[in-house]
Amino acid sequence: MFASIAIAGPETILTLGSLAALMLGTFTPKHRALVVTSLFAVAILGVAGFSLTDAPAGRSIAFDGLYVADDFSAYLKVIIMAAAAASVLLALPWLQERGAGRFEYPVLMLLAALGMAMMVSANDLLTLYVGLELAALPSYVLAAFSRADDRSAEAGLKYFVLGALASGMLLYGVTLVYGFAGSTQLDVIAQLVSAQAERSIGMLFGIVFILAGLAFKVSAVPFHMWTPDVYEGAPTPVAAFFSAAPKAAALGLMARVLVVAFPGKVAADWQQIIMFIAIASMVLGAVAAVAQTNVKRLLAYSSIANIGFALVGLSPGSPAGISALLFYVTVYVAMTLGSFLVVLQLRRPDGGTVETMADLAGLSKTQPKLALALAIFMFSLAGIPPLLGFWPKFAVFQAAIASGLLGLAIIGFIASVVAAFYYLRLIKIMYFDEPAVALASEGSPVNGALIAACALFCSPLGMLAMSPLAVATARAAAALFPA
Repeated sequence: MFASIAIAGPETILTLGSLAALMLGTFTPKHRALVVTSLFAVAILGVAGFSLTDAPAGRSIAFDGLYVADDFSAYLKVIIMAAAAASVLLALPWLQERGAGRFEYPVLMLLAALGMAMMVSANDLLTLYVGLELAALPSYVLAAFSRADDRSAEAGLKYFVLGALASGMLLYGVTLVYGFAGSTQLDVIAQLVSAQAERSIGMLFGIVFILAGLAFKVSAVPFHMWTPDVYEGAPTPVAAFFSAAPKAAALGLMARVLVVAFPGKVAADWQQIIMFIAIASMVLGAVAAVAQTNVKRLLAYSSIANIGFALVGLSPGSPAGISALLFYVTVYVAMTLGSFLVVLQLRRPDGGTVETMADLAGLSKTQPKLALALAIFMFSLAGIPPLLGFWPKFAVFQAAIASGLLGLAIIGFIASVVAAFYYLRLIKIMYFDEPAVALASEGSPVNGALIAACALFCSPLGMLAMSPLAVATARAAAALFPA
């Protein structure tokens, strides 16, 4: 037991940290609770992320096969912890400004991060479900965190109802797989699938239901319906969190389940499903965003499209494809967090938050630094070289072509061209339209530093990190394909 606890060190740290933060926030004065627990939460996340830089040698199994620690989980946990820590930091000024400085926010973030860490280390379908629900339940509360805002309450309710439906579908798929495989451990399921002379239709139905539940978590088409409404209604810091860490965790979970548990002949079946989801997400995300005028809804559809591009890397089910997927997730987290940070940093003259694209008219004249940062993020999301966002798209398309999926890569390229329209339209509004209102900057030095860091990473200077990222993602991907 103690050996298993040591292997699951990051989750142990997060569990103790969330409990300690909860007690600390409960028994300290209210005006200090938010700052103390937020800093404590960031420290815990930093320790957890730092502990992951020394990845376990090989593959370590804990808790009788329920939990696995390998290079793949270690890499994704670093991304998840970094995104969660940034989400805690960027929310501090927003919470204090609105008098909502409640200590529950960082505690919920810690619990969500704990669930996501369990997701990417799940070696069993039951561990998968527990981790996914542990990440989802705090997220429902975070979506409705602004209790006085009807839109926030509506977002939380929609997210909860649709999330419960998706969880039921996922659990039904787990029961089907268990019924036909006799086990919920991924390794055992893989052995049975490889030994079968003919594919099992019941097993295939189970895979479909599991993918339906996971597709909801990554907001992939046709299970994307919650994303625009929740992004628009939820507080902006929460929407930024939803767009980053949960997506990385769910994509990693999906990759592990499909590659590890369903190899061989079954892989051809789930690859067709993933390709359909990828194409539908890319096309809908690109086309539907064109008509959006709300900034957060625009970023929501952009998120849907980017999930489609990431799934292009998963479609081949090859080490190169998984490596490209991890590379895409890394850059996507920086791009989307930076975009939300700029929106969060801006204020209307009446103190209100920026909601529509029209509010950003002439931003280059009133806030040139923020306009430049947002332009970098938009160009990078559009995949325009030499910005860093071009290279993950190139990597996933290259992996698809190398596996003979030329048509998928062509559709992805066309969708990327269509999506570039609304990214460039936003840049045009900032630089060529006359200012509608003189937007002010929130002036948070922490958020300003986060924006600068994300912008530098997404700029051409970010290409300096490509070689280390290529090595790290290749090593992480290889962990799913043992010799």
